Amino acid sequence: MNNSLKGIKVLDLTRVLAGPYCTQMLGDLGADIIKVERPGGGDDTRGFAPPFIKNENGEETDLSAYFCGANRNKKSITINLSTKEGQGLVKKLLSNCDILVENFKTGTLEKYGLGYNDLKSEFPRLIYCSITGFGQTGPYAARPGYDGLIQAMGGVMALTGEPNGEPMKVGVPIGDLMAGMFASVGILAAVRHQITTGKGQFIDIGMLDTHVAWLANQGMNYLSTEENPERLGNQHPNIVPYQVMPTSDGYIVLSIGNDPTFERFCKLAGEEQLINDPKFKTNADRVSNREFVTNTLNEITKRQTSSWWLSELEKQKIGCGPINTLKQVFSDPHVKAREMVIEMDHKKTGKAPLKLIANPIKMKDTPPSYRLSPPLLGEHTDEILSEALGLSEGEIKQLKDNGIV
Repeated sequence: MNNSLKGIKVLDLTRVLAGPYCTQMLGDLGADIIKVERPGGGDDTRGFAPPFIKNENGEETDLSAYFCGANRNKKSITINLSTKEGQGLVKKLLSNCDILVENFKTGTLEKYGLGYNDLKSEFPRLIYCSITGFGQTGPYAARPGYDGLIQAMGGVMALTGEPNGEPMKVGVPIGDLMAGMFASVGILAAVRHQITTGKGQFIDIGMLDTHVAWLANQGMNYLSTEENPERLGNQHPNIVPYQVMPTSDGYIVLSIGNDPTFERFCKLAGEEQLINDPKFKTNADRVSNREFVTNTLNEITKRQTSSWWLSELEKQKIGCGPINTLKQVFSDPHVKAREMVIEMDHKKTGKAPLKLIANPIKMKDTPPSYRLSPPLLGEHTDEILSEALGLSEGEIKQLKDNGIV
């Protein structure tokens, strides 16, 4: 298959999520990924379980679901980076790589002679992407970064949760994921530069930076007022109604983005008098009178069932949707039609397919591909050492006996 990044080779020194998510994205787009892991233990997420993936008999394997979510399209080799021999193997692998991605704490790889400044002269074409909690500079640079604390320090927890409740983190590790996404964008830009100039460069991704970057409208709300936005639960800071609404048998999300849509909603609800009411007439009026408007509309939506509202609102082209569980998400006909779940063969699962979340990028000519299922620890060590580095069976055995790989 002709993938966008076919022929691009990546040495992946990442673990947990931000880095592996970035390199999986590159792998889906066609890059060849060599994942370097610790001998004996590997990526920490191999132990982030349960749940474990089940085999064809419904029995749990030792394959972590967490690990599988960010490590397809990679070959795994084990190398002890703390040894001179291990560091030498990394440099030999780099002679045939275009990109190195790592997410060790700032300064760690420099101790092993594998920092960017250690490598840039020998490998001038190398794109070196470092993903850390706080970046390479600034007063927090030496601190370790974890998704939860980044969400706290980056402001999103102060924006999330009920107005009178405790600050709340997002239900998925969005700090890690967005750092990985920004890293992949930076790498792709650097690849373009590398192709046109023959030169590599250093990419410094700090999770706190990327977290601040995606504060988006809420960040701009603060910058324009210098006032901390209040927590609004499920309500939108700039649009009303754009929130969870109660129905007679549950809840839906109602998303009314402009005044003509609100007029259609009022007519559907049989509440035309609200159209010219000074508290409801424009979005600015509704935002200024948020509590009164919300309470009034909540009583209106409680009159009908969720299914009635979803059906009738959709007929009127009014934004709405159910609040789905993950079971409902993955059984949704649209999600299925968009092929957002893929199945791959895996040694651990036998005849049962390994289900994975698909790459959401849809490309006509060079779509993502799924060539390799998430690897076993060190599954490709012998292959890489023999084929990529030309080592003999005896040399590989000696490296294993010495704990290098």
